[in-house]
Amino acid sequence: MSPTLRLTNTLTRRKEAFEPVDPANVRMYACGPTVYDLAHIGNARPVIVFDLLFRLLRHLYGADHVTYVRNITDVDDKINARAARDYPDLPLNDAIRRVTDATERQFHDDIRALGVLMPEDVNLPGHTPRFIEPRATEHIDEMRRLIDRLIGSGHAYVAESHVLFDVPSMPDYGSLSRRPLGEMEAGARVDVAPYKRSPLDFVLWKPSKPGEPSWPSPGDIEAPGRPGWHIECSAMSWKHLGPTFDIHAGGLDLIFPHHENEIAQSRCCFGTPVMANYWLHNGFLQVEGEKMSKSLGNFTTIQDVLKDWPGEVVRLNMLKTHYRQPIDWTVRGLEESERTLRGWSRYMEGHGEPGTLAIAVLAALLDDLNTPKMLSELHTAERQGDIAALVSSLRALGFRGASRQASSSVDDAAVRASIDLRLAARASKNWAESDRIRDELKAMGVQLKDNKDGTTTWEVARL
Repeated sequence: MSPTLRLTNTLTRRKEAFEPVDPANVRMYACGPTVYDLAHIGNARPVIVFDLLFRLLRHLYGADHVTYVRNITDVDDKINARAARDYPDLPLNDAIRRVTDATERQFHDDIRALGVLMPEDVNLPGHTPRFIEPRATEHIDEMRRLIDRLIGSGHAYVAESHVLFDVPSMPDYGSLSRRPLGEMEAGARVDVAPYKRSPLDFVLWKPSKPGEPSWPSPGDIEAPGRPGWHIECSAMSWKHLGPTFDIHAGGLDLIFPHHENEIAQSRCCFGTPVMANYWLHNGFLQVEGEKMSKSLGNFTTIQDVLKDWPGEVVRLNMLKTHYRQPIDWTVRGLEESERTLRGWSRYMEGHGEPGTLAIAVLAALLDDLNTPKMLSELHTAERQGDIAALVSSLRALGFRGASRQASSSVDDAAVRASIDLRLAARASKNWAESDRIRDELKAMGVQLKDNKDGTTTWEVARL
């Protein structure tokens, strides 16, 4: 019998014992990227967090008994706009394919560097695929089938070549976000499309403009069209996981309207009480205490971060904060993570075999993926000299000890001793001695940073 995993379920607002529908096939879906631009560091958080959950489920139930679906959205207005901008001389459909293919490749390159499992790491030839990464455009038939069922059951209607979901036809719409129907109607915009029966109704299918991607429409609509965003995930999860599955995961920003609308579509289509039994959402990410935005100049892509920091440092830094809490992404935090990994990496040299989780580390993860507690247990293992438990757990958590900093032969204690001597020299205004120590450390490959609070931090100089 597997140890009990407890997860905070957004649907119930409670921490609950995880009980899969079928322990022989635990099923999880996570919303993936819309491939129109480079993924930013906030996008890395759900990828890393739910990779950790995938690893934990495989540990608990067996690698052959967990199915993970993380989709690629490759039909979207933002994709169309980017394609028209970047490739104005190409037919739009050809331009779109160039954008989506290139962006998906870059996304994969970025997240591989973060130590996450990929389909090629998991799926074995001749075996049932356990990690599926479907593209939306490969599931148009499933989308049309769902839409036709919703029309037939009275939960959707056709208006001016659109198909819309009839929100008032679902009395408990809003159960995930806890938004009562009446309040949403009162707060709805006045300038809604005139063909909507209710201002809350959302698009399942819409007509395509000339040159845009298009497919034969559902609902006996003659004009070709394309799907709305929400129906894509309902169709892909149904295709690969069934009408009801175990875990649906994504960022906090997806609760409403995306996940709320997924639930509405899937439940009304199949007459089920739930779409997924457990809904997990990761918190927002800030950069140096501020919301990340292009207008503030702190918008950072994964690719940009990886130019300055090894992927394993990024992974560790992301896991220092509990996944449901907001995270403040700072240079100081990355420096701390780098020092921690540098110390741990020397233990990992020559130990390349797959690892297993130590009991204390596993216990922390079973408590709603308590990664701060997990890291505390890893530090405890190091202090107590239980290096086998430390290394084995790090391997199981996706760390390989292969960062540039990990290969350094710099002695942490010696560096700290030199920094203390330099601080003493600075305190006595012996600037020549201070500069000599700084230059000596620099020759060893150590870069110093004097902070405003009077402390000095250090890192191994990057190549």
